[in-house]
Formats: sequence, C-alpha cells, structure tokens
Amino acid sequence: MKSFLDLASRKYYEGNPIITDARFDELCAFYNYEKVGYTPTDAYPHAYRMYSLQKTIPPLDLSKHWISSPKFDGAAVSVLYVDGELELALTRGDGIQGKDITENMKWIAPHTIPIKGITQINGEVCAFKSVKNARNYAAGALGLKNSYDFAERDLSFIAYDIHTDTTPFALWTLAMEYLHENCAMCTAYTMVHSEMYPQDGVVYRIDDYEEFERRGYTSRHPRGAFAVKEADKGKVSTLWNVTWQVGKSGQLCPVAHFEPIELGGAMVSKATLHNKKYMDDLNLELNCKIEVVRSGEIIPRVVRRVYDEKNNS
Repeated sequence: MKSFLDLASRKYYEGNPIITDARFDELCAFYNYEKVGYTPTDAYPHAYRMYSLQKTIPPLDLSKHWISSPKFDGAAVSVLYVDGELELALTRGDGIQGKDITENMKWIAPHTIPIKGITQINGEVCAFKSVKNARNYAAGALGLKNSYDFAERDLSFIAYDIHTDTTPFALWTLAMEYLHENCAMCTAYTMVHSEMYPQDGVVYRIDDYEEFERRGYTSRHPRGAFAVKEADKGKVSTLWNVTWQVGKSGQLCPVAHFEPIELGGAMVSKATLHNKKYMDDLNLELNCKIEVVRSGEIIPRVVRRVYDEKNNS
C-alpha cells in the first residue's frame, strides 16, 4: 500500500490527483503513512508488486487445491482502478515500478469496474497467434506514443491476477470468474481452452488466496505458484561452417553457421556453440544436420546433432 500512497502523493503534486484529499488522508492515517514530496522520474510504482514466477516445481502439498491455467505469451502489465475508475496502467518493468501506458491500455481494458477501493489487475497484453513474433509485437505496441497507433495493433488484455483492499476473494478461480462475468475481461482461467493467443507453458497456483498468502514470497517469486514452460521448439538445418569470436569474457567462442531457417518469426543462420567442449560433445562436423532453437525467442543455439539414415556417423 505504501507504493500506492507514494503514487497518489506524486500524482497530487503533478496536478493530476487520482483520489480525493479526504480519501488520501484517511488512507495515510490508517496505514501510518508519512506524507512527503517526490522526485519525478519516468517510472511509476505498482500499487502491488508484480512478482515473476519460479520456473522450477516446488514440493507439492497434494492436500491443497492447485489450479492450472495457460501461460499466455505476451507483455505483462498492471491496471490500477480507484473506486472503480481506471486511473493508471503500467508496464511490468522491474516488478516494483513500470512505465505509464495508461492511454494505450484504455483501448483494451475496461474504463470502469464494479469494485470500490484500490484495485490492481495484472495481466498479459497479447497479439493473436497468427502474428509473427507475437510477443515482441505486443511489447513494442505498449511503447507507442500515439494511442491511435496502438489501437490499430488489434491486441487483447488477458487478466491473470487481482489485488484489492476492499473486496477479498476466497478463491483465485472465483476472482477470475468475477472479472469475466462482471468486468467483461478475458482471464487466464476463463480462457483455459483458448487457442487464439500464443502460450509458452502452464501456470500452477494454489486456488485458496489465504493459503497462497500464508506461504509468502521469496525476494522474487510467490511460493504458492510456479510456471512450467514448454521446451524450446527447434528446427533442423545443415551446418556449413564454424568460426571463432571473442566473447564478453575475453574467451574464444565457436559460432555455428548453417543453412538459414525461420525461428520465432525471424530468419536465423548462425548460433552460439558456447565453447570447444560443448561443440566436441555434440560430435559436430561440416555438412551434418543440427537442431537449432531460439531460447525465449531471442538467442539461437545449437542443441544437438541430428542423425538420420544418410548421416548416421
């Protein structure tokens, strides 16, 4: 809540208050918040921190109700409502603060919701699966200065979490159903069977909010949720050559050059082989078949040699 009150104070000094003076004073008294000025920056704090999800599976307590939902592959954002009115939308940033994208998000998020108090809804801005390099397409749109240009991108907002100080939900599934039915929002739970948007795994979380919060958080992740990402999907190509370049550490690194292939919407013709041992372990030779993946749709790498009847040695 301190982050939200910092934001409210900042907006007040900018001449764009997001809550009334009386409401601000009431919250300051309740949360023992000391009113101070602020230092302007180009980033704003999230009312509630946006944590990332751990990618390893923690020990599961089978007596608790774990629920699964698609991990939609878009750009994470938060949308802040004050007494039901959309006041601020931010990119995820570092999870503590992000950049203001309010005018863009007004095209795809409801302007009002029937929830009083301070409400932050987290979600993914997604492009349709048919769009090449859909995640980068969505993320790039958020930075557009002209909101009309953003509107032409045909993007969607898919909510995956809600934080509110006035309307507690017992279960995450009930919260997602509420957003869908009463706020006209797409949610990760209600779109569990959707194939319109790209996905890169599955999210598992404890459905019970009280148990979820009881488990607490690490410095980066909630302990009551984790993500299982899909294995990187690769394509087969033919190794043409290997060259050497000096890496950031000053060490020589081998680079594979191969017949161009399309990965994640981009044409790729070279990839790292990390070091000589990695290359030797793959047992590579010129003109052999190799499998190349693009980790996180960013960094191409060779993961194995592909053997077939014609190239089996």
